[in-house]
Parts: sequence; structure tokens; C-alpha cells
Amino acid sequence: MSDPVKAVVSRRFSASAERVYDAWLDPHWIGRWMYGPQVRNERIVRLATEPRVGGRFSYVVDRQGLEVDHVGEYLELDRPQLLVFTWGTRDSLPDTSRVVVEIAARADGGCDLTLTHIMGTAWAGYADKVSGSWRLMLGTLDRVLAENIPVTLPSS
Repeated sequence: MSDPVKAVVSRRFSASAERVYDAWLDPHWIGRWMYGPQVRNERIVRLATEPRVGGRFSYVVDRQGLEVDHVGEYLELDRPQLLVFTWGTRDSLPDTSRVVVEIAARADGGCDLTLTHIMGTAWAGYADKVSGSWRLMLGTLDRVLAENIPVTLPSS
């Protein structure tokens, strides 16, 4: 059996670990940094999250007339230091990958984030592209958090 393929990306944020963590679970924020025209040439159709262990998410975007539904399930949520979730597209289910987001608070009030996207060996040729996509999204997250607008999670 082959080892899984890993795409690893790190980013230093001036925002607190709590703000960075919360931005992963709020559809409003996800639509500002993970998807939409400020990130790539696409239109957001619908973003939905159930931010709890066992909860699911669905991020539907329109890319040049093709609707893509990114889906997953939250496996671990430990605010503000850890998010683990499955990742795939609706049309590729049940084949999914796993994303581990580790956030370490720093003494200066900022944080360091390490994202590890663990994929099956069939994705070996895409690891660099996956890393590049996450780098793009994390850079956008850094910019929008710098605007200092509060992140508010929906009430459960």
C-alpha cells in the first residue's frame, strides 16, 4: 500500500488564532476568502456549514457555467487550534480527502497556521496545484482579516 500524498502549506497571520479559526466555519467569511470572484473567476451559488463534529458543509460555486459542489464532514473541531474535515466534490463521492488545519497562537497576538491536505495516491500529480490553491486562499484570508471586520459565527 502506498503512502498518501500530502500538500502542506503554512501561513503566518497577524490576526488572532480565534479569528482565523472562526473564519473557517462562517459561510459569510468563507465567501470572502475561500470562494468567489476575489479569489478566482467564479460565482458563489450557496455556502452552507454545520460547524460541529459530524456536521457537514457544502460550498457550491459556478465556474464558467459548471456548478461545483465542494462537500465534507467535520471530524475534529477544537477551537482555536484544530480543524479536521473531509474534502471532496459531490460528483466524486464517496472518494474524499482529509484536511488538517493546525493553528498556533503567538505571544504577539497573531498565529501560525499549518494546513495539511492528505490525498490518495491517485492525486500525486496534483499536490503542487492543491498547495497553490490553498496558498492563494490563505493569502486572501490574511487580507480580509486585516480589514478588522469582526468574525461572527452563526448561533447554533
